[in-house]
Amino acid sequence: MRAAVITPVDHLPNVKKLIDKKLGDNNVYYLQGKVTEGNVVNFVQRAKIDTLICNPNEQQFKIGSRILSNGIKTILTCSTGLNHIDMDWCKLWNINVLSLTNDHDLLQHLPSTAELAFGLTCDLLRNITKSSQSVIKGEWSYTPYVGRQMRGMKAGIIGYGRLGSMMANYFHAFGIDVYIYDRDPDIMNDPTLHYNNCTLEKMFTDCDVISLHVHVNDTTIGMVNKELINKSKKGFYLINTSRGEIVKEPDVVDGLKSGKILGYGTDVLEDEFGDINDSPIVNAARDGHNVIITPHIGGMTFEGQEKAYTWAINKL
Repeated sequence: MRAAVITPVDHLPNVKKLIDKKLGDNNVYYLQGKVTEGNVVNFVQRAKIDTLICNPNEQQFKIGSRILSNGIKTILTCSTGLNHIDMDWCKLWNINVLSLTNDHDLLQHLPSTAELAFGLTCDLLRNITKSSQSVIKGEWSYTPYVGRQMRGMKAGIIGYGRLGSMMANYFHAFGIDVYIYDRDPDIMNDPTLHYNNCTLEKMFTDCDVISLHVHVNDTTIGMVNKELINKSKKGFYLINTSRGEIVKEPDVVDGLKSGKILGYGTDVLEDEFGDINDSPIVNAARDGHNVIITPHIGGMTFEGQEKAYTWAINKL
């Protein structure tokens, strides 16, 4: 096995030691600096690499045929999402993809993304980033930054899996009335469900905060659209730590302009492989709308990354 690590790990010294120990110093290579598709193609061909170790957060390209047609046999991704890999090509050429998608025992101990979702909620409701920036500019006035109290609000969770259930518990602990929507009828009809279940339509009509926790697939792409957004009676805050494709971004921008969406806190963009300057969400933030964007850092904690990489590397 000759492996190339195409994601930064220098900030995780224990992970680098583990990779070196597992594969041997002479069988693992670390691509430095900004990694491009062309860099990876050239390196794979030159060093006769057959295994890629990656993570989507810093990856500005999709691992597709240009890379995979050069003898790649295995891809190890320290993530649950796989939309940074051409899975159709991998299936066609029998390339083994190792991920954390179904490692439930591990994932139950990785709350980092849910914690970020809750943090984005707090930031939007209390204007934390905006008020801090005003003080740094030399201003000292609270009146533009009066926020909202969580207790007594209604919050909707779309996707009641690992992260959705964590988020529901965080909301509940702060006195928020929690509503659940999941496509799985077993979840929706579970008599032991601790929270209210409801339709998507009712959630968007009544809830103050809506948080997305679903995987990307044919049934979820673009599920948050103008039809749902416009059902809101009083305006709501939208949180997205799933994937950018879950929402129709132009519809979210229209919702921000109309006041149906009071704020959008997102860790993801629809096109993270392209120029973010073309993103309608980034431009909405620049235009002064109540938007907080983080660069896909949901799982990026030292504790979470070390656990994830350790678990994943032991699959090799």
